[in-house]
Amino acid sequence: MLAPMDADRKDLRRILVLNPKGGSGKSTLATNLSAWYALQGLDPALLDMDPQGSSGRWLGKRPAEVPAVQALRSYDLPSNVTRSFATRPPPGTQRLVVDTPAAVPREDLRDLTREAARIIVPVLPSDIDIHAVTRCIADLLLVAKIPRSAGRIGIVANRVKPNTIIFRSLMRFLATLDIPVVGVLRDTQNYVRAFDQGLGVHELRGGSEEKDITQWAPLLDWVEHGRIPEQSLP
Repeated sequence: MLAPMDADRKDLRRILVLNPKGGSGKSTLATNLSAWYALQGLDPALLDMDPQGSSGRWLGKRPAEVPAVQALRSYDLPSNVTRSFATRPPPGTQRLVVDTPAAVPREDLRDLTREAARIIVPVLPSDIDIHAVTRCIADLLLVAKIPRSAGRIGIVANRVKPNTIIFRSLMRFLATLDIPVVGVLRDTQNYVRAFDQGLGVHELRGGSEEKDITQWAPLLDWVEHGRIPEQSLP
């Protein structure tokens, strides 16, 4: 499904954004994470595996004057290009962010996740999404056979409205999964504004993005350093 990691590229890390349910905000997380990596000088590549092409459209809008994110995709390939070749990050890439498609077949999960350093699972505060993330986590543990103790899976509560009943219900439910909640991101138009400009929220200027940048800090700390934030995230 993905090109295998080269054994001699020890500085390359693969970050997977995964939720088989569509509309959970995978592309928002993948694009913003890629933009942050670019700001850090880590020469990121963003692999869009979703035929809807949301991450690809964001890449197409990215201004030339901001740090570059290399574009990769695994769909609509020319007949003479193999998927393995198309999904291989270019030399010098230090971070590969993978925006996975909806409805990943269960039998593909093990290959898809095998070499991922981190697997970010976004979930929205709704009953449908809570049910979907339960199944997703079960498949990661039982089908992909990723042990909880590996510290590779983290949940992000996405598009939340604090101080609402559904948000509190979501956080109580997530606490029962025994998988760390590594980020809580609010529902804000800043992500729409950033996407429309081919930017991440860390690159926005002149708005209310400081709160969003603060909310990203625990997620980035976990992705890069494995530090699990307190479960009482706001």
